[in-house]
Amino acid sequence: MKIESSTALDISEIFRLYGLATDYQKNTFPENTWPQFERELVETEVKEQRQFKIVIDNQIACVWAVTFNDPQIWEERDKDAAIYIHRIATNPDFRGRQFVNEIVNWAETYAIFHKCEFIRMDTCGDNQKLIKHYNSCGFNFLGMVQLKNTSELPAHYQNTDVCLFEINL
Repeated sequence: MKIESSTALDISEIFRLYGLATDYQKNTFPENTWPQFERELVETEVKEQRQFKIVIDNQIACVWAVTFNDPQIWEERDKDAAIYIHRIATNPDFRGRQFVNEIVNWAETYAIFHKCEFIRMDTCGDNQKLIKHYNSCGFNFLGMVQLKNTSELPAHYQNTDVCLFEINL
C-alpha cells in the first residue's frame, strides 16, 4: 500500500469512485448523498497536489482531497491553521480495510509539515454509524451545526445539519 498524489490520469477513476460512493450512500443513508461534482474542481485539486490516493496492487483503492481553508463550513474556526479532508471515496473491492485510519496517519504528518494545528472533516446528516466510525479513527465529534451560508457549497450541504470532526495536533 502506498499513498501518493493523484495525477491527471486518475481523474476518470476518481469520478468512477465518486459515483460508486454516491450509489453506496443512496443504499445506506439516502437522506444525504453526494451530488455530481464539477470536473474542474478535481482538476484544480490535482494540479495543486491536493487530491490523494491509496494504491494497492497498482489499483486505486481510495481517494480524498484536502484544502487549507473551509470558511463556509467552519466559519470562525476557519482562522485556525488546519487541513480539511473532503470526499473520501473507497473502491468497493477494497472496502473494510480501515482507510480512514491510514488517511489520519498520513494527515498527521502532512499537517505538521504544513504547520497546521488541526485535521478536520465534516459530513452531512445525522449518520450515527459514520460518527462512531470517525470517532474510532481518532476524530473528536464537535457536534452538529446548521450552516449559515451555503451559497457556494455543493447541493448536499443545503438544508441539512453538518457534523464537524477534529483532531487537535
